[in-house]
Amino acid sequence: MTRFGYTLMCEQSGPRELAAHAAHAERAGFDFEVISDHFSPWLGSQGHAPNAWVTLGAIAHITERVELMSYVTCPTMRYHPVVVAQQATTVGLLGEGRFTLGVGAGENLNEHVVGGGWPPVNRSAGTRTPSRDPDPEVAIARAHEQFRWFGGGWKVNAELPGPAGFSAASRFVTPDDVADAIPCGPEADAHVEAARSLVDAGFTDVAVVQIGDASQSDFLDWAEREFLPAFRSR
Repeated sequence: MTRFGYTLMCEQSGPRELAAHAAHAERAGFDFEVISDHFSPWLGSQGHAPNAWVTLGAIAHITERVELMSYVTCPTMRYHPVVVAQQATTVGLLGEGRFTLGVGAGENLNEHVVGGGWPPVNRSAGTRTPSRDPDPEVAIARAHEQFRWFGGGWKVNAELPGPAGFSAASRFVTPDDVADAIPCGPEADAHVEAARSLVDAGFTDVAVVQIGDASQSDFLDWAEREFLPAFRSR
């Protein structure tokens, strides 16, 4: 059975607000909560970047039932894998086994902050830009190597550049463009239909996102009242 999760976005809410949203999401009936782990927001206008692990500790302590996940942490540059293992174990103990570690290969937005850089790849020329740091492909290979600290098999992803890059990429995107691409608004059936396509594709965990800190409480009330019951009744 597919589980439905709520996304806690560190980029758009402060730590106290995130903790309050997490408690509300548990009351609303979500199965799990997944938190982003970024050093800075995707866009400057978002204005937030609280530490995900400190926030997870608070959330683990104030919730009782809901599962928790990181979304995602990179154990290669900003964090050494031993540090990630310690953080994950600590949250797991605070949450009494409710925590799942999500990992990825990282991206420039977060990983350059330790001074190592994140060099681009000159794909058109078929060469790599000289640098003392690996390019994203090498970072992915290194992530696989580092993940051996945790054991088991892992699937990793590289992500896109930071706030300036995202601002440029979204510069000409209109609200209508977004509405044409994904379900928007309070009509539960449209969201249920979109979620159903993921379930039919075999996804076991589906996390939803509500944009904007100020609208989280209204969204969670709506999810409890309409979205979650509508989907689980089908």
